[in-house]
Amino acid sequence: MSQPLQSKPKVTPGHALPMVEFLLNLQTCNDLPLLQLAKGCLIDALGCGLFGAQQPWGLIMREEALHDQSRGDCTVLGHGQTVSASLAALCNGTAIHGFELDDLLSEAVIHPGAVIVPVVLAVAEAVNASGTDVLRGIIAGYEATARISLALGMAPSLQGFHKTSVVGPVAGAMAASVTMKLNLEQTLCAIGLACSCSSGIKNFAAGSGGGMVKRMHAGHAAESAVRMSMLAKRGFTAPSTALDGHFGLLDVYSAQHARPELLDHKLGHQWALQDVWVKVYPVCGWIQGVAQLLTEMRARLNFDVAQIAKVVVATSSFAKQNNSNPLVSDTMEAQYSIPYCVAVSLTADPCNPAEFDTARLKDPARLALAQKVEVLADPDADKVYPKQFACKVSVHLNSGEVHQAQTNDPLGTSGNPLNETQKMNKFIQLANCSGLQTSAAHMAKSLENLSSLDSIRDLMRLCR
Repeated sequence: MSQPLQSKPKVTPGHALPMVEFLLNLQTCNDLPLLQLAKGCLIDALGCGLFGAQQPWGLIMREEALHDQSRGDCTVLGHGQTVSASLAALCNGTAIHGFELDDLLSEAVIHPGAVIVPVVLAVAEAVNASGTDVLRGIIAGYEATARISLALGMAPSLQGFHKTSVVGPVAGAMAASVTMKLNLEQTLCAIGLACSCSSGIKNFAAGSGGGMVKRMHAGHAAESAVRMSMLAKRGFTAPSTALDGHFGLLDVYSAQHARPELLDHKLGHQWALQDVWVKVYPVCGWIQGVAQLLTEMRARLNFDVAQIAKVVVATSSFAKQNNSNPLVSDTMEAQYSIPYCVAVSLTADPCNPAEFDTARLKDPARLALAQKVEVLADPDADKVYPKQFACKVSVHLNSGEVHQAQTNDPLGTSGNPLNETQKMNKFIQLANCSGLQTSAAHMAKSLENLSSLDSIRDLMRLCR
């Protein structure tokens, strides 16, 4: 049984407190357009998770969680046995982030759904919350994710930290607090505890083999958010200024580059859910536009790849620095390699996750084409980054012909969004790979009726 807090934490007015108070009020939110946007994010994340749960890293994480023999009512996607809330969040966060298909917030440069959705689903099952409570938690979590990430700025990324796993525990704690209907004191403690769980380095993008660790970043963040929120509910305390105070999260990760004023800037005027990027291709966000442009060019011109002399990709300086490696050794590296993704886009279907299986990575023709790719830093792309992920592609043929294309808004971004049919098709295609007895179409219908569910457990039973 939850115990009352022993003492009310000392609250120092700052930018974090108004944000937390504002987001806690979402516990009674009935804004239908916002709830609908949240439902779209849930649908996308579940599709990604049902697919990712069947990947090697998803299976390993599930095996480890089940080995713990924890007791709980919470669903591990794609499996019949239930576990504790924190372990469910660990498995499902790893699965949702498991194939570079989960959503993004462009300007904040962060993956929200892979952390927020597994957190909210886990705590909702644990406390038997309603479908609407789940959507309210998602709204709060996405908003916290965007605001904390923007307040941190690019400093953590430039130092080599992965912002999804730095911000995730804290934003996840905010989402859990709304879903579980914690009070202000409990929520501040949950956030304060979660700030000490922030972690995650980007060595997976250093060109020495990506391994499976990035998949786990979201899962670990989600697990931490759930555990810290549950502890706060029981009375475990933490500093109330751990987010924007001295030696707090912003101070430690971003120091003088932090912008704490963005935590509560124009609250309620613009929502993070209105800027969600639903990914089309199972590759890094910086490469989405490249894959789109080359796929469209190939369909339109139908040229023979044997006639390609070189391909030039002009993109942001950040992408050039981190995504130019043509030599890939595993799936993670392939999904982060502009040259490899160019080769896939010109020879196969880059929407197909199977093109990034390890068996495909050694194809001689594909590797030879990747060696013909030149990546340049584009001043035009740098001007709009990270609000937009602009890129240009030029395909040079042996005949001397040059075919060019460019975009500032890759498909799926808020500037070039997928329609509802395209989003649902993505969910159904991914869910159909899960091996569940429940059909993806039936699950989709249940998701559409989410707001009418008195218990989220009714939905989650379909995901086992």
